[in-house]
Amino acid sequence: MGIFSSQRGSRTTGTSHEGLPVSNGVSAANKKKWSNLLPLFVTLVVISEIAFLGRLDMAKNVARVDSWADLFSRAPPVKDVRLLGIDGSGFDVDVPSVSVDRNLELEGCEAWLEREDAVEYSRDFSKEPVLVSGAEKEWGTCNVGCQFGFDSGKKPDAAFGTPQQAGTASVLRSMESAQYYAENDIDQARRWGYNIVMTTSLSSDVPVGYFSWAEYDLMAPVLPKTEKALAAAFISNCGARNFRLQALEALEKLNIKIDSYGGCHRNRDGRVDKVGALKRYKFSLAFENSNEEDYVTEKFFQSLVAGSVPVVIGAPNIQDFAPAPGSILHIRELGDVDSVAKSMKFLSENPEAYNQTLRWKYEGPSDSFKALVDMAAVHSSCRLCIHLATKIRDEEEKGPRFKRRPCKCTRGSETVHHLYVRERGRFEMESVFLRAGNLTLEAFESAVLTKFNSLKHVPIWKQERPESLRGGNELKVYRIYPVGMTQRQALYTFRFKGNADFKSHLESNPCAKFEVIFV
Repeated sequence: MGIFSSQRGSRTTGTSHEGLPVSNGVSAANKKKWSNLLPLFVTLVVISEIAFLGRLDMAKNVARVDSWADLFSRAPPVKDVRLLGIDGSGFDVDVPSVSVDRNLELEGCEAWLEREDAVEYSRDFSKEPVLVSGAEKEWGTCNVGCQFGFDSGKKPDAAFGTPQQAGTASVLRSMESAQYYAENDIDQARRWGYNIVMTTSLSSDVPVGYFSWAEYDLMAPVLPKTEKALAAAFISNCGARNFRLQALEALEKLNIKIDSYGGCHRNRDGRVDKVGALKRYKFSLAFENSNEEDYVTEKFFQSLVAGSVPVVIGAPNIQDFAPAPGSILHIRELGDVDSVAKSMKFLSENPEAYNQTLRWKYEGPSDSFKALVDMAAVHSSCRLCIHLATKIRDEEEKGPRFKRRPCKCTRGSETVHHLYVRERGRFEMESVFLRAGNLTLEAFESAVLTKFNSLKHVPIWKQERPESLRGGNELKVYRIYPVGMTQRQALYTFRFKGNADFKSHLESNPCAKFEVIFV
């Protein structure tokens, strides 16, 4: 009503919509008409204000009711977590409500699992390092406490040779072919009493390959091929247990000119720098002395350094070691010599095709090659200590103190699984959590990346790789696999058979442990 009284008492001057002047006075007839309508307008205004205020009160009441409903529906009762121990027994746990927000409820479950699953181990390797006797220390740093040498006051965890006293693992370490040293065959080594096998085989407990970024400048630039001969050979053992000498002779009969610097079929002075000489040839005969899986020696890696295409006799799985598809030629058996000779001639006469075989030198090798060579960024002696420390903890985890770890937490309708992940070459684990409603391989990889990115994790190979292959700070997962697998399984043969297989693994292995390979 106030707004109407102020207008009635005012005087204004203006123009009509046609622009004509109007009088500020009002005729008596108009005043009488206005007076008759005034009560009706006042009544309508009062009704409108009452309705408006009523709506405000209703909104407040509704909001208050919503708040109460949220309070009772979102706040879980104090006892709202049902857990299963590793032994399968169920038990309830009293936990306070952590938040009315559903996401925070799940985060609270994670924090609870982090605390409850953190059982202390009886041995702190930083104070009581893994002790290996029978050899001297051979590395700079290691991700777990690790000591090599002799300590008369302590029983070693492992020692080279067999037999060993009870409680000390016997270790076999060799980089020779099992065809020359029978004990290097893994099954034979086990029969002879070796607990830990370290050979060139990627199926051994701790592989000791010839490859390494530190030892071989694999990304060295390619130099012009100035030699008239197509290939160079450095072969000194003329009694090799394969067909490599016959293959060399067969290539020569097919008009493949070969400069031989070794003791076998020598036609060039062998007093040269091997890699320096290979750089001048289009092809290098990387002929091993035996055809054995994973037995790939410096002959092959020096060819890669030199930028000379390797022609290989040796490991039947040599393609696993190739820096890129189409970057090597493989003579699997003597009958392959003819087709390989044709390939060598074709490539030598077609520069564009030949350059494709060396494309990896400019664009970088495949992820599979990087994942293989990165393994050697951690010295084999350190990897032995990590292997031993892992075995020691695995054995302790079989005890009763670890049977009551929850490993998963159900809050309301949501279950959270607690997993452990570490980078290959490291020892300590990091916690990763997965919701039961999203137990997929894709979600797992995403959770691992999120975890390690949050830690600003630096891959263990970062400093050893050539600078051109180090990349930025973005992490890329190559493979995630259960702890305890061999490198052959991890790199080439193991895969979960879909999400159902992955879920089954988690259900069968509470607090499951994994390793991740970043490339």
